[in-house]
Amino acid sequence: MSVVGLAVVAFLVALALTPLAIVVATRTGVMDRPGDLKEQARPVPYLGGVAVLAGVLVAVLSDRPSLALPLVAATALGVADDRLDLPPPARVVGELAIGVGVVITSPVHLPGAVAAVAVVAVTLLLVNGVNLMDGLDMLAGGTVAVAAVGFAVVLAGTGRQMGVALAAALLGFLVFNRPPARIYLGDGGSYLLGAALTVLLALAWAPHTPTSTGVAAFALVALPAAEVAFAVVRRVRGRRSVLAGDRGHPYDRLVARGWARPSASAAYIAAQGILTVCAVLAYRRSSLALAVTVDVVGGVALAVAAGLVGALSPEEVAP
Repeated sequence: MSVVGLAVVAFLVALALTPLAIVVATRTGVMDRPGDLKEQARPVPYLGGVAVLAGVLVAVLSDRPSLALPLVAATALGVADDRLDLPPPARVVGELAIGVGVVITSPVHLPGAVAAVAVVAVTLLLVNGVNLMDGLDMLAGGTVAVAAVGFAVVLAGTGRQMGVALAAALLGFLVFNRPPARIYLGDGGSYLLGAALTVLLALAWAPHTPTSTGVAAFALVALPAAEVAFAVVRRVRGRRSVLAGDRGHPYDRLVARGWARPSASAAYIAAQGILTVCAVLAYRRSSLALAVTVDVVGGVALAVAAGLVGALSPEEVAP
């Protein structure tokens, strides 16, 4: 199937299945209900991630079926969390299992033990990073869609097909997730997106792939990684558990400063767009030095931006 055909099919699959996910979630009670840490005033269905998964599987099953393992496992873990509110230890064990699945299905051009530890660690980082980002309509889905486009450009073969399918499936889902959202990704969706980014990053480090491509690809996952770093620092400084939810995310602080919620989501998507352009330019130049420079400058820019948001907004958004 051509790349264009793949994109069309993935988009249409997600577009068709998202309304069905709304019905199923509503009837089974898999809903995000208003609460202290919630933005919405009414219950909103989860299970959007299941529709996105179906669109992505169009690419994965037609080219490298083994990659479906960590993606399906991530979605299943997230849906279970949505339904049962799993305790943190159970979630961590599940995320470790997803990481092992990525190790098994996505060979990385690094020494065996190093690759395994790195991939599992990155899985935990990105799964939780996307989950933390999933706090406003379109934010996580839009940001990851832009990152997926970047992967589709810098990778070839399976990676390109998966990047295209992920971006297209998210566009189909975003039709229903745009403000005011009719459905959310849920943990099933955010875990899926984190696992998908991990797989794509692993493919960027596959054998025979230029090291500059792998290094540049780090810019494509910088936002969810930074979200985790900011959350850990913020909670440790506040002497709270790093696993405790809060309303101090950069997007929460933007809203607290008076930004409209769609504007805060757009800021994240735009930031990811800038990082994606930088990663693609580094890939086109095939320069390891340029790739490293992109990552360093991007990391500094994210830190400075987060610092400005923190300095110019309330210290904490009251739950």
